Amino acid sequence: MSFLYFGKSIGRMARPGSSGKGVLRKLPAIVFLVWLCSVTVCLLPAQNTPSGPATPGGAGPATKTSTAPGAQDELSAKNGIRVRVNVVNIQVTVLDQHGRPVIDLNKNDFKVYEDGKLQAIRYFSEESHQPLRIGLVMDTSNSARRQLTFEKEAAVEFVFRMLESGGTKNQIFLQTFDISSSIIQDFTSDPDVLNEKIQDLKAGGGKSLYDAIYIACKDKMMHAGNAESTRRILVVISDGIDVHSEHSLDEAISMARKAETLVYTIGNAAYGFSNVGDDILQLISEGTGGGAFFPLREAPGTDLATGYLSHEQIGETSQNKGLGAATGTFSAQKLIHIADSMESIGRELGSQYELGYTPTDDALTGTYRSVRVLLDRKGVTFRWKPGYFATAE
Repeated sequence: MSFLYFGKSIGRMARPGSSGKGVLRKLPAIVFLVWLCSVTVCLLPAQNTPSGPATPGGAGPATKTSTAPGAQDELSAKNGIRVRVNVVNIQVTVLDQHGRPVIDLNKNDFKVYEDGKLQAIRYFSEESHQPLRIGLVMDTSNSARRQLTFEKEAAVEFVFRMLESGGTKNQIFLQTFDISSSIIQDFTSDPDVLNEKIQDLKAGGGKSLYDAIYIACKDKMMHAGNAESTRRILVVISDGIDVHSEHSLDEAISMARKAETLVYTIGNAAYGFSNVGDDILQLISEGTGGGAFFPLREAPGTDLATGYLSHEQIGETSQNKGLGAATGTFSAQKLIHIADSMESIGRELGSQYELGYTPTDDALTGTYRSVRVLLDRKGVTFRWKPGYFATAE
């Protein structure tokens, strides 16, 4: 507006026939320069250096540094990852006498102790909304050869159950073990990719169960995102026997605890055989807060349609030995229980209570702290993460 007014005022100074005609030809350039200078002056205050004490290097004030909201949130998130014991999250699974999740509990039903000291529960949720990071670890040794087909079918059903909705935040990786351990598929939320990899599995030789758990927790779970905002789960299908591992059972459990990973085990040893590996699977699950399932422990059926026959039903040639029990051959009816066990795990993970507390001891000493949960409800079983390492990173 100042430019137009100035132009009109000068225009009235020029009269026809006067020398002002030459002046008029020069005026637009002069007016433009004057306008440009005025705009430049108006912009200068926005570039002024704020007042205040300067940093030694003269780069600007040290006491008036501002952070954009996004960057501030990012810094807060990083601090939350660094100081992992600000809030300790504990997922608790509660089951009734039939193994079904109990879903009518409230905050006052729970008590949490850390190293024997009662903690104040600050956060409570009837259902955990944290995304799952699941490692599916399958035994592909020679002893699993006969049941591998059924285990693959059960694994595929489990994968689709946990990743059934498009755009889910849950992710699963696939790992196998025989004489060594191999990551077959990295974390993914695509069930079709996992299905293809599972169907291609073949049995080999050897057994390295402890190494498989150790590697899965160290190489995958330790890098599966913030432990405070994800639930880390290993599902291991095995008979519990280990022959070739370089790591011990205690080392495997300790690494799972360090990675804050709950290990669920599914025993696949044949019914009717004494298997010392069952005790190992129980120790692994109890030591990490997971659950142990032994779907093939159930008594055999009493007819050919349901699997093995019990003794003294028919002649020796048609008893368990005749049906292949001595060689570990299973019927489809018996092995379908493996799928049932994996379905039970899926139900548990979908209905866990989440408790959060700020430890009374906030020192980051790097030591392991035991956690104990008590529940004011009779006739139920429950399990939880048994502890964590109070580390800064």
